[in-house]
Amino acid sequence: MEPIKRVTAPTLDVLDALLAAAEPTWGLLVIKATGRQAGTVYPILERLEQLGWIRSSWDDDAERSGPRRRLYEFTGDGAVAARQLVDARADAARAAARSTGATRPTNRPVAS
Repeated sequence: MEPIKRVTAPTLDVLDALLAAAEPTWGLLVIKATGRQAGTVYPILERLEQLGWIRSSWDDDAERSGPRRRLYEFTGDGAVAARQLVDARADAARAAARSTGATRPTNRPVAS
């Protein structure tokens, strides 16, 4: 598994959505979970697969109508690394909220 060279907010959102899935999930569910466009999500999924973070397979549900779905799931190492990145983002957001909490406006009039 190779490291992600540039960790972006959309990449973290995709990782978070995949971590939240209880089973292999298809791209449209990742799109819905992240609120990101397909043109953002699918290249991220492809890149994560090339790096060895996730693997994909075709859904073989013959009873479902419509096109086949491509299912995505983490590799063992990918799940661990993704959890670390997502947790680091959450820690950074909490730290930012604490630091900005001290400088919040007080709604008191400004004395001139």
